[in-house]
Amino acid sequence: MSLATIADAFFGLFNYWIVIVLMMIGFYIVISHDNLVKKLIGLNLFQTSVFIFYISMGKIAGSTAPILTEGDDAVYAHPLPHVLILTAIVVGVATMALGLALVVRIHEAYGSIEEDDVLAADFETQDSEAATERARQRSAEARQQAGARDDADDGHRAGGERADDGHGDERT
Repeated sequence: MSLATIADAFFGLFNYWIVIVLMMIGFYIVISHDNLVKKLIGLNLFQTSVFIFYISMGKIAGSTAPILTEGDDAVYAHPLPHVLILTAIVVGVATMALGLALVVRIHEAYGSIEEDDVLAADFETQDSEAATERARQRSAEARQQAGARDDADDGHRAGGERADDGHGDERT
C-alpha cells in the first residue's frame, strides 16, 4: 500500500474521522469536567457529531437535490436523514436551553456550578435534614412516653382517690 492510497482512504472518509474526533472530545468533556456548563458544551459537541454522522450517511456520491422534473434521470439524495437531523437540531437546542436553565437554578440554590461543590452542599443538607428528622422523632417519642407516664399517674391517682374515698362514687 502506498502513501497515496492511505491518504486517499483517510481523506475519502474525512467526515467520518471528524465525527469520531468530535464524539470522543464531547464524551471526554462530559465525563472529565466538574463544571456543569462545560458538561453541557460537551453534550452539545457529542450531539453535533451524531448530526454530522447522519448527514454523511445520507449523502450519495453524484446525487442531486430531490427536485423532480420531467425527463430527468438524475440520482437523487434521500431527504429523510436531513429532515430528521433538522428535527434533532430543534430538540438539541431545547435540551441545551433546559440544561442552561437548570444550571442557573442550581447556581441560585447552591451558589456554584461545580459538580463537586453542589454534591457536597447537597449531602450536607441531607445530613442536617436527617439529623433534624431524628431529633423530631426522638422528641415525639419522648412526648409519647411522657404522655403515657402522665396517663398512668392519673390512673393511679384516680384509683387511689376512689379507694380512699370509700363512698363508691367516682371522682377523678
